[in-house]
Amino acid sequence: MKTVPTNMLIGVVDDDESIRCSTASLLRSEGYVTESFDSAEDFLESGDYGRFACVVADIQMPGMSGIELANKLSRSEPPTPVILVTARSERDVLADAAESKATCLLRKPFAAERLLECLRSAVAG
Repeated sequence: MKTVPTNMLIGVVDDDESIRCSTASLLRSEGYVTESFDSAEDFLESGDYGRFACVVADIQMPGMSGIELANKLSRSEPPTPVILVTARSERDVLADAAESKATCLLRKPFAAERLLECLRSAVAG
């Protein structure tokens, strides 16, 4: 297993509390530090989002979508990588996600190892 720096902070943004908590728990079990948010707006209002090594965000949330968040964070300096997750299967949603600045797109349900692979790739630069 690859060693994870203890100061690597990952944001988890999902309006579904059970998904948010289980994702954060998985990441912590792998050595990451996490902060969880129930909306993209709450994440952005938290302050300096440049401190996050990566963000894992659901696509479909009330207010700002995960796609909008990914595009916004891609324009930050330095850009913050985003992994998008979704249970949606509509072609237009998936096309928008694929065209976004997200590092990775995962369809629910996904294997924990797949999320970890995406995260390792995202934080590797």
